[in-house]
Amino acid sequence: MLEIKNSVALITGGSGGIGLALARHWVSNGGRVVLVDVAEGPLASAQEELKAMGGEVATFVADVTKEDDSAKMADFAIERFGAINLVAPFAGIIRDSMMVAPDYHGKVAKKMSLDQFQSVININLTGVFLTIRECAERMINNDCRGLICLVSSTGSLGTAGQINYASSKAAMSVIPKVLTAEFFRRGLSAKIRCVAIAPGYVGTPMVKSMKPEVLEKIVEQVPIGRLIEPEEVASLVGELYRNEALAGEVFFIHGGLRLGSKG
Repeated sequence: MLEIKNSVALITGGSGGIGLALARHWVSNGGRVVLVDVAEGPLASAQEELKAMGGEVATFVADVTKEDDSAKMADFAIERFGAINLVAPFAGIIRDSMMVAPDYHGKVAKKMSLDQFQSVININLTGVFLTIRECAERMINNDCRGLICLVSSTGSLGTAGQINYASSKAAMSVIPKVLTAEFFRRGLSAKIRCVAIAPGYVGTPMVKSMKPEVLEKIVEQVPIGRLIEPEEVASLVGELYRNEALAGEVFFIHGGLRLGSKG
């Protein structure tokens, strides 16, 4: 079993949502955190909050879609804390749209733009690839033990209006299997593991700010009768880190949610 205490977590998308919840969980258990985000203001606020909890926290402004930024943030973590033990590439965006949307006359009136598709893939897939590639390299070269934890989603099962997002999250479901096999071939799989979590509807500030009638319809689909709390997702990540028997798989946390045939 690994201990969170004194371990170093690098979290992208760390200034809010599940990323910030994980950072809170990490420092409350004695871990050290490198928070990464594209906006400096929210990062500074998150750092202030975590330091008030007594946490050791460093921040780094980066665009995860840029190769140079990804390399620099991984170097920064090693230089600042001497290790990377948890890699949590949680930066992501949603730009929902039907791929093609016919009007009432049966003709296509609107379609998902290439920018809507590509921007999501750039951050949710390419950005994750660059983050884990650069961090894994430094974990290997600095003899670090730990976990790469990706974020998939119940949306990976196929949600209407999210061909961009669902595709990126489906990719997160297969990467743990690929990396586990690659690390196994090189004798690294006992030292560096890879998993993914797949949350359902999580009560982030963005979700809770939705129109009440929309939120009510969402909650009606969840068997436990409520949204998943970000802290519950963070707790799962902590357990996945500690338990070294957990590797190469996707772990759903959705309150029993099952998507219908209309997604």
